[in-house]
Amino acid sequence: MAIDNALSSPLGPPACEKDAKALRFIEETTRNADLVQENVLAAILTRNSGVEYLKRYRLEGATDRETFKSKIPMVTYEDLQPEIKRIANGDRSPILSAHPISEFLTSSGTSAGERKLMPTIQEELDRRQLLYSLLMPVMNLYVPGLDKGKGLYFLFVKSETKTPGGLLARPVLTSYYKSEHFKTRPYDPYNVYTSPNEAILCPDSFQSMYTQMLCGLLEREQVLRVGAVFASGLLRAIKFLQLHWQELANDIESGSLNKQITDPSIKECMADILKEPKPELAEFIRSECSKENWDCIITRIWPNTKYLDVIVTGAMAQYIPTLDYYSGGLPLACTMYASSECYFGLNLNPMCKPSEVSYTIMPNMAYFEFLPHEPAGIADLDSPRKLVDLVDVEVGKEYELVITTYAGLYRYRVGDILRVTGFHNSAPQFHFVRRKNVLLSIDSDKTDEAELQKAVENASQLLRQFNTSVVEYTSFADTMTIPGHYVIYWELLVKDQTNSPSEEVLGQCCLAMENSLNSVYRQGRVESHSIGALEIRVVKNGTFEELMDYAISRGASINQYKVPRCVSFTPIMELLDSRVVSTHFSPALPQWTPEKRR
Repeated sequence: MAIDNALSSPLGPPACEKDAKALRFIEETTRNADLVQENVLAAILTRNSGVEYLKRYRLEGATDRETFKSKIPMVTYEDLQPEIKRIANGDRSPILSAHPISEFLTSSGTSAGERKLMPTIQEELDRRQLLYSLLMPVMNLYVPGLDKGKGLYFLFVKSETKTPGGLLARPVLTSYYKSEHFKTRPYDPYNVYTSPNEAILCPDSFQSMYTQMLCGLLEREQVLRVGAVFASGLLRAIKFLQLHWQELANDIESGSLNKQITDPSIKECMADILKEPKPELAEFIRSECSKENWDCIITRIWPNTKYLDVIVTGAMAQYIPTLDYYSGGLPLACTMYASSECYFGLNLNPMCKPSEVSYTIMPNMAYFEFLPHEPAGIADLDSPRKLVDLVDVEVGKEYELVITTYAGLYRYRVGDILRVTGFHNSAPQFHFVRRKNVLLSIDSDKTDEAELQKAVENASQLLRQFNTSVVEYTSFADTMTIPGHYVIYWELLVKDQTNSPSEEVLGQCCLAMENSLNSVYRQGRVESHSIGALEIRVVKNGTFEELMDYAISRGASINQYKVPRCVSFTPIMELLDSRVVSTHFSPALPQWTPEKRR
């Protein structure tokens, strides 16, 4: 029941006193966005005034925007790599931050084929926790009664390594789930999960998924929301259920845990959860999962589900039709916008259509600037384009996000392209357009054109002994399969038909491409199985000429036409698929082990 209207905010009547405090914070912070930003920058520059990086640019203790902007350059990850390597190798002097670097957060964006290392400090966990604490108060404005049940969330930790200097390097969510902020979080009736911490923190992806699914099935009537971080992760959970429902039903029927689950902490916690046989529930699961049609399977098994909580913006939008199929069109809630570098903001209208999702930047999280975005080739790093402050962006325009953080990133280009959709008070709201330069993405992987080109070149080396070469190629991310996978179309020039490459050789070409892709992709293939085997589709000779003819018929200039290295337009994909003469898949997993941080 909503509390007294005297505590209401413009966002709506809060569900409880705790929510009222959170909503007031959102209102006050966004109403005074420019002042908050000014104070954030001054705080960052004051505390870090003695660090080597700022001294290099002779900031000399200045904390005002004008001096900061006139002296500190805009940078990319490559610009900061020397400093980051020194910290990773054990240099504890104040290079980027006056506060000790507590660990590195590994970004899914890549540099030279490997994950980027983002420095962070201990107090950043407080800022992240603050943003998390705002999500449910906003959601409660739109979906009543979430305190009467639980959330079935599929959450996982990933591999972590240590740098030569002894600092942990791991994904931002792994860092958060392993922190005391998450593990000892206070009870909140609006935010209870079916998954026990022991299952979320289990490093074995099979045991973690199995246990989380089992707990979700045991409490099917209590589940009010189903989610994962990315849409791809939730679909992977549905695929897991398709593959393992018989074993799960057997456990529920017998009241005992599958012998494949060997993790001691999981076995201990499940001894309390899986106390008694539930033959009726087991029979229900068998009945639903054995049906050929899995349409609406989420609402059939978890009938009280009110929405799906998943990211479906950017590259994840490609999964929306499949989610609609499995959920019967349940609302898709995208609640927050964050990255390894920084947590940015939240969606104040989380039940809107995916195509209308806009994130309100919370001005207390970092100092934000925005680089007006121009098409590739028109302007780049050395361009005189002027960075725009948070409150000065214009509705309808696109910008690249540039951040200055408490942890020691100064005027850092994140690589996200955002479009301004409006304002909440004086804080702008943005639609996430895409990652800059990303060509292919299935899960958290990001492959750009240069990397794809290199992978094709490496794989085509295997064709030389057959006097065969790749004439042209293009690609797309096939998300109709679970997990999704990369599809590469090849047109080959075979100079000796009596010695053409065999199916086995073309399979090895698939594997060679995979081994050429970055570690984030290979980890998804090997460790988390979030990406399927790469596929090469060989097309008839002349196919790419037909593709050019089609583009010209639609108005493309013959002089400026370039073969697109990634396609998504349905007529073009239909043309390509109608010319396929053979298909080949990677016959094995690529090489991957947790990287050593040099």
